Amino acid sequence: MTTYRDSGVDIERAENLTRYIKEKVEKAFPGRLTTGFGGFASGMDLTGYRNPVLFSSADGVGTKLKIAHEIGIHDTVGVDLVAMNVNDVVTTGAKPIFFLDYIATGRIDLKVLKSVVDGIVKGCEEAGVVLAGGETAEMPGFYPEGVYDLAGFCVGVCERDEIIDGSRIKPGDTLIGLRSSGFHSNGYSLIRKVLRDRGVKLTDRVPFGDLTVGEVLLKPTRIYVKQVLSIRTHIKGVAHITGGGIPGNLVRILPEGVRAVVEKASLPEDPVFEWIADLGNIPEAEMFRTFNMGVGMILVVGEEERDRVLEILKGDAFVCGYTERGERGVSVV
Repeated sequence: MTTYRDSGVDIERAENLTRYIKEKVEKAFPGRLTTGFGGFASGMDLTGYRNPVLFSSADGVGTKLKIAHEIGIHDTVGVDLVAMNVNDVVTTGAKPIFFLDYIATGRIDLKVLKSVVDGIVKGCEEAGVVLAGGETAEMPGFYPEGVYDLAGFCVGVCERDEIIDGSRIKPGDTLIGLRSSGFHSNGYSLIRKVLRDRGVKLTDRVPFGDLTVGEVLLKPTRIYVKQVLSIRTHIKGVAHITGGGIPGNLVRILPEGVRAVVEKASLPEDPVFEWIADLGNIPEAEMFRTFNMGVGMILVVGEEERDRVLEILKGDAFVCGYTERGERGVSVV
């Protein structure tokens, strides 16, 4: 007699993980789901809105997962998964309200995937969203042993007249940056190539601190939901600095006839960027096209709102440039 388990799929192990997720969700988000957790779909009430608009995002963690696989730390990429999605949604002014995850693996390793789930729940709690459901797919023969992949999906809501879309940005506005925690979840294919080419191991110590290379690379992506929502009535545009760096992301929110000027001297010092640039002999322009360079979010505000926004965000924010009249684009000077 041949069973499903013989093919590599263990339903009991999958049900064990599902029970674990259900317990985590019910403890972390009591009463938030109108239909409870564990059905075919989950529901949430949209109360308190006059003219609501829903926003959604889908994203993953990319090859940062390779680092997690190699050194056996898995909770931080769960935080990354949430961060990459909620940070995208909040750029519109929408409040992220629920999150879904998709985990695919060749064989369910309960210890590893429970750690991933712990990180996802932690990220959801930090962002103020509910982990409403998801899917865990066990696919033997498709993924190598010990490998998993992640995808995340987030939905947010805001009033139609409170949408932030960059259309009000004009010459003379101020750019305000929010610090990143390092590379976040972008550029890891380049990072891994540099490390491989230079013979640097993940267990080696970085030259600027006591952490190992692997620990530095697995610092989770910062979640900016609370900061952005606290000042959303004061801002005209928000850019999440991900793949494509500052020029590739900031340009997406600029209207025609407006150019953004980012001042390099105003960016926060983070030795991790200088380290990888020197190690890989990466040109400055390539660094700015690939990495966030210490800035996880850029807000565009009117000159009259600058001081108020800086006051609300306290020491986490800094002026990093301005807008001017010109061809739509971004200059780093």
